[in-house]
Amino acid sequence: MNIQWDAENYTSNFSFVPQYGEAVIGLLDLGAGKTVLDLGCGSGALTEKLAQTGARVIGLDASPELLQVARKNHPQLEFVQGDARSFCLKERVDAVFSNAVLHWIGREDQPALLRCVFSALKSGGQFAFEFGGAGNNRLIHSALEKCFAQKGLLYCMPFYFPTIGEYASLLEETGFRVTDMTLFDRMTRLNGDNGLEDWMKLFLKAPFEGIAQKDREEMIHQAAGSLREELFHGGLWYADYVRIRGRAVKD
Repeated sequence: MNIQWDAENYTSNFSFVPQYGEAVIGLLDLGAGKTVLDLGCGSGALTEKLAQTGARVIGLDASPELLQVARKNHPQLEFVQGDARSFCLKERVDAVFSNAVLHWIGREDQPALLRCVFSALKSGGQFAFEFGGAGNNRLIHSALEKCFAQKGLLYCMPFYFPTIGEYASLLEETGFRVTDMTLFDRMTRLNGDNGLEDWMKLFLKAPFEGIAQKDREEMIHQAAGSLREELFHGGLWYADYVRIRGRAVKD
């Protein structure tokens, strides 16, 4: 989970990440007098949207690079650095919101994360989230797996993409009552002539650790080329996203 982000690139060229997350805000009952934690707030775009509901918002992220951007762009908001797997708030909140974050945390660490969220909430508190679900970016990861195999290397997919049943069970084991959960396809447009390659370079750093830059560039280019028929349409690149979106309550 702890990767060094190219914050400027992320903020400028991957604005679709917070844009899609706006729909998740609608799952929460917010307003004046409520407090909400934006867990994995990134550059703060959705922290600002949450604040526009009238609620008091705290943004938390592990990345100092992204928090620097968040504080610069939203100086009126509160941001703190912390790990989603071990954070502890000074005061409990009415809601926890998380967009495009939970898939970065391995299955083995999900119980710790959910315990932190549960502890951070007041009784009756709400947890709304969206992240990669079962089948997310299957085409992209399969193409990279083949490229790695051709060089005698093992491709280790670095994300956690659960089914509805699996994640609902984890929530219930933590003590949550699940009120809403859905899994859906969302083919997502990428920016630029090399949109898919740029996406892989930003989001898929872990599988390439220890691999020479030349080989890395070659495999990414080869993988993107093999996906052109499936993910390049009308002059635009797309990523084959599948998202899991839900809401749970601490009774």
